[in-house]
Amino acid sequence: MISLRSSNERRKYPRLTRSVPVKIHQDSNDFVTEITNISRSGAYCKVNKYIMPMTNLDIYLFLPQNNKEKSSARKIFCRGAVVRTESLPEDNSYNIAVFFSDISSKDVEAISEYIKLHLDAEK
Repeated sequence: MISLRSSNERRKYPRLTRSVPVKIHQDSNDFVTEITNISRSGAYCKVNKYIMPMTNLDIYLFLPQNNKEKSSARKIFCRGAVVRTESLPEDNSYNIAVFFSDISSKDVEAISEYIKLHLDAEK
């Protein structure tokens, strides 16, 4: 298997910097936002409320799918845990890093293929 990581990269899987629509549900709060980068094991996005690390989330990803006839989105549902929360004082928001803790292997592969497709296109 070929590794796509640079020698300085500590992450196990490649990460794609790309805007992906997402809906996050936590207790009685819903956040509709965009992921700023994604890997097969997690994502990074901005929310307008503090979410404590180790909080479990329901995550609904909408991976853009482009075929020749129409644009659509592959809907992926998974559970995740916040592993890092960073305050953004300039606009009272937060960046959160989320680890996908409960996701089907089919959906992991869909995310991996999405990332590979876009990383290959950037080369």
